[in-house]
Amino acid sequence: MHLILFGAPGVGKGTQAKLISQRFHIPQISTGDMLREAVKEKTELGNKASQLMNQGKLVSDTIMLELIKDRITREDCKQGFILDGFPRTIAQAKELDNLFQELSLPSVICVEIKVPDKEIIRRLLSRRICENCGSDYNLVTDPPPDNMVCLKCGGMIIQRKDDNEQTISNRLKVYLEQTAPLKEYYHQKGDFYSIDGLHTIGSVRDEIFDILENK
Repeated sequence: MHLILFGAPGVGKGTQAKLISQRFHIPQISTGDMLREAVKEKTELGNKASQLMNQGKLVSDTIMLELIKDRITREDCKQGFILDGFPRTIAQAKELDNLFQELSLPSVICVEIKVPDKEIIRRLLSRRICENCGSDYNLVTDPPPDNMVCLKCGGMIIQRKDDNEQTISNRLKVYLEQTAPLKEYYHQKGDFYSIDGLHTIGSVRDEIFDILENK
């Protein structure tokens, strides 16, 4: 199973990807996590991406495809994988198609999670993460401990630099202009499904599981 989770920043793609990964035993490949790791480790790709990420802009297709090709050719991806956060543009989607052909992979299933912009901004302003293990917290729905120490690893819980209103608004603008057209692209290719992300995490999960189990 090769799945793309599609949707604006903050709709819950990461949360649902983890649940799908556990259920179907395929890895979640979060391009955002890969980029942040590269930035933290100050790799060549990470240094190139750092400035763009902090401004809420998209990194180059070349950087993304290099990261993805390396990841999806590893042993744990032989039975499939979940792409969370890629592709973000039509050009990236076409390059991903070429990469799938090169690696003789089957076509993807695409699931879109939809949430209104106002709710996305509220969610992202409330989001906190562990700077060590990356665990997600939310001031509204899943508050971190008062001492801001991660319950899973003991790392410090912080607000991401790009989780501020100006950068979030810019990310949503970029999404509308460059990423939203992917919906029509994948509609034409088939195997495209749209889910209402305003429902509970469990309801969204069950709807996605139902789609995937009937493929």
